[in-house]
Amino acid sequence: MKKSPVIIISSLLLLILASFYFDSAIIKGISFMRNGFLDSFFLGITLLSPEIIIFFFLTSLFLWEERKRKWILPLWFVLGISSLISLFLKISVQRLRPFQTGIVSLIPILQSKSYLIWNFSFPSFQAMLVFSAVPILSKEFPKLKYIWIFLAGLVAFSRVYFGLHFLSDIIVGGLIGYIIGIIVIKQEKENKFWEKIYKKISTFS
Repeated sequence: MKKSPVIIISSLLLLILASFYFDSAIIKGISFMRNGFLDSFFLGITLLSPEIIIFFFLTSLFLWEERKRKWILPLWFVLGISSLISLFLKISVQRLRPFQTGIVSLIPILQSKSYLIWNFSFPSFQAMLVFSAVPILSKEFPKLKYIWIFLAGLVAFSRVYFGLHFLSDIIVGGLIGYIIGIIVIKQEKENKFWEKIYKKISTFS
C-alpha cells in the first residue's frame, strides 16, 4: 500500500522545520566527533566531490553504454538547472556558513579555500547536485542506485562535519535536487524532448 502524498509531504516539512530549529545544536554535536581519522576521511570526500568531478563522472557513466547516451542531455540539464536554482537561492537567502558565524571552527587545511561573498550556505549546492542525479541513475542504472545514494549521503554529511553547511542546508538542497530530477524524467517520458535533440545531433556525427 502506497503512502499518501500528504503524509510524505507533511513528514518532509516537519523534518525541514526540525532541522532549522536544531541546526546549531546538531552542528555543534557533530563537531565533537572530529578526530584525525574522520578529518582525513571526510577531507578526501570533500576534495573528490567538486562539481566538475561529479559532472565528468556521471557523463562518463552514461557514455559507457550507447543505448543510455540519450540521457546525457537530460542529465546535463538537471545538473545545470540545479546549479542555477542553488545560486539564486544562495543570493536570495544569504545565510552565512556555520564556521562564518563562529558556531564551529574550520580545520586549517580548508581555511585557504576561497568562500566568495555570494557563496552562502543555504542551500547546499553539492547536496542539490548529487541528489538531482539520483532519479536518472535509478532509472538507467538501478544497481548503482543505493551506492550513489550512499556516496551522496557521505558528500552531504562531510559538508556538515566540517561546518561548511547546516543540516537544513543539506536536507533542503538534496530534496530540491531530487525533485528537479523527478520532474525532468517525467517530462522526458511524456515529450521525448531531449531524446529528439540527441537524435538530431547524432545524425551529424
